Amino acid sequence: MKPYKFEPYLKTTIWGGYQIAPFKGIYTAQPNIGESWEISGVPGHESIAVERGLVDDVDVGLNLTQLIDKYKGLLIGQKVYKRFGNKFPLLVKFIDSRQDLSVQVHPDDKLAMERHGCAGKTEMWYVIKSDVGSKIYAGLSKSITPDDYEQLAYTEPVNGHSPMQDVLATHEAHEGDLYFLPAGRLHAIGAGNFLAEIQQTSDITYRVYDFGRKDAHGNPRELHVEQARDAIDYQVWPEYRTSYDSTKPTSQLINCPYFVVHRVVVQVAQQVDFHCDSFIIVMCLWGEANINGIHIRQGETILVPACENILYIFGNATFLTATM
Repeated sequence: MKPYKFEPYLKTTIWGGYQIAPFKGIYTAQPNIGESWEISGVPGHESIAVERGLVDDVDVGLNLTQLIDKYKGLLIGQKVYKRFGNKFPLLVKFIDSRQDLSVQVHPDDKLAMERHGCAGKTEMWYVIKSDVGSKIYAGLSKSITPDDYEQLAYTEPVNGHSPMQDVLATHEAHEGDLYFLPAGRLHAIGAGNFLAEIQQTSDITYRVYDFGRKDAHGNPRELHVEQARDAIDYQVWPEYRTSYDSTKPTSQLINCPYFVVHRVVVQVAQQVDFHCDSFIIVMCLWGEANINGIHIRQGETILVPACENILYIFGNATFLTATM
């Protein structure tokens, strides 16, 4: 089973920019592309398999859910299939923020299941590039109570500034920065950031503050202040940026119950075995290479089946990989 490429879902957003299409080497007249959903099992937006260089490839045109139903554990791993069935557990994206995104929070699995009948949302960001002065907002800078939070969230902004901004931990963004965002952590991507996002398959978001922004019809975007109250982790942590060893050719970035992420830097050739019963998602951040017989270049993402999950890489490139 050769790795799969999928048709990306390009999503226009009110805060989106213009970098995703050129980064991926594609042309489109679509404006304000804020997200490229690279591999998705989200109902209604399941990724569609495209040509893999095989003659009469019967899998071309099938969506990810259909592929899992067809190949089961061979594709995603026996343990993964036993746990998730035909639901693909991860969603990976490229994100381009021309404006600040809303301040938001995601519920954990327990709260999301109670309210929405689905998984919660833990995610991570890897900054691919950022403009000078760009910011990442992640976590709380000072201790507040749930009552404090509601008061701050409902206070009208003054000269475009909300008191909610005063309690958010604000970080200067730099290329290669890594942020782990467990469910419950308040966060927002600041303007001028281009990043990769790896998350649980969930589209549940509680928007807390939106910088007074209006939608395409001139109306304020919906906020979810009360829903977010019980979802927020009010603990103040000493550090929100995640450190890793950037000097290694293969560095583990995140190891949590929902995904394991590595950064892989290849110069000429490398063999990588993560010793896991899982699919491998490979996102190419720079350069180009051949992986298990499939050519991949900057801005492309492939899904390597669990039954062929040792990576044989030839080329000069930097990748993020995600497994379970």
